[in-house]
Amino acid sequence: MPDEIARLRRWQAVTVVTLFTGYAGYYVCRSNLSVASPLLLKEYGPDGLTKAHIGDIASVGVLFYAIGKALNGVLAEYLGGRRIFLLGMFTSVACTVLFALAPRSTGALGGLASSFGLPVAVMLPFLVVWAANRFVQSMGWGGLVQITSRWFTANRMATVMGVLTMSYLLGDALARLYLGGVVSTGVGWQGVFFAAAAMLGAIGCVSFFTLKNRPSIVGLPEPPPPPGNVYGADAGYGKISLWGLLGPLFSSFTFWLVCLMNVGLTLIRETFNLWNPTYLNEVVKLDAWAAGVASLVFPLVGAVAALFAGWLVDRLNGRYGLVVVSSLVGLVVTLGLFAWAPLEGRTWAALALIGAVALFLLAPYTFCSGVLAVKLGGQRGGSTAAGIIDTAGYLGATLAGSGVGRISQHYGWGTAFGALAGVAALTMLVATVFALRSSPDAPPAEPEGDGNYS
Repeated sequence: MPDEIARLRRWQAVTVVTLFTGYAGYYVCRSNLSVASPLLLKEYGPDGLTKAHIGDIASVGVLFYAIGKALNGVLAEYLGGRRIFLLGMFTSVACTVLFALAPRSTGALGGLASSFGLPVAVMLPFLVVWAANRFVQSMGWGGLVQITSRWFTANRMATVMGVLTMSYLLGDALARLYLGGVVSTGVGWQGVFFAAAAMLGAIGCVSFFTLKNRPSIVGLPEPPPPPGNVYGADAGYGKISLWGLLGPLFSSFTFWLVCLMNVGLTLIRETFNLWNPTYLNEVVKLDAWAAGVASLVFPLVGAVAALFAGWLVDRLNGRYGLVVVSSLVGLVVTLGLFAWAPLEGRTWAALALIGAVALFLLAPYTFCSGVLAVKLGGQRGGSTAAGIIDTAGYLGATLAGSGVGRISQHYGWGTAFGALAGVAALTMLVATVFALRSSPDAPPAEPEGDGNYS
């Protein structure tokens, strides 16, 4: 028994490290558009490319990401989390390389691009390839959620998911630092995309050998399903119909509340992910390299907030609603300050407010498609719950590109942040209903002497 416990803990550690590193790697091939946006505007701006057009590319990508979240979340239940996780990595690498090569196709596509009213011929391949990239990237989180639900028990799930949530927050930050360094070498926007593809490809090759789908693959016992999930005691190891998978989730009012919360939270998060470098470049007057590096404040602070929030909820016996509502009150206030405070040329004030947004936003955001998805879906439907919750969020977040891009272009950044404050206030109302309906349901204590899952 002691040897089995030691083996289990080693494999849990390997699994967490692999998932953490792998999903962080996904962000190298996602943050690249944000970091490269000032360079794209510089190169193609004289031909008619604007922030609104960059926003259009991002919004189309978010739309396909949202569609992929639901489809690939369900697919993970049938194909397995490991296959989906790795497939998303390697296809994203291919799409990233194709994006860098897109200008080579503009001659042949010039007439077609004009027929769509695109001011720059290169926009058409950018739109198509970026949409494909975001679709395949949607495979990553569903695979991660399913694998995690099968390696850990419910009484540690908030903390574990808090750690894994840091993967995309720190991954975003490290990606921006890495790609910002690439920009500083003067290789141009195409070099940024090639460097991103190389990094994710290397991470995928290592993950292929270290990632296992569930404990039984290596001869270890499986954890029980989390209490209170909509499937009851079904551990998700047998066949199930599509309606048998979706029906219990769709009949849960709490599930739909979480989906609605995620709409507002994802819209705000995607706005800051996409537009931070451009905002810091235009308003705070940082150059493209410094803006790209400074923008990592948002994911870095968010990573700390997510980890702390996961730890806190486990200590508060599952009082998610309390933490979510408290955070959203702070978010509304901070976005209001962002809308009205004069920040032109004030680097530290702008970065402080960006950090405050991350602090109050990313803790409740990470709950929705993370630990709450596992809590609702368990081992049977965790990836499906995460996929649908994320789909709802990213459908709303399509406004982060085109909507926020156009508002900032025509009415200024203050108006854009004021609109986001309104979104945060509406989200807080939904979270209040969720908190009132939710009761703490701490998992039962582990049997004395059973340290198998920790």
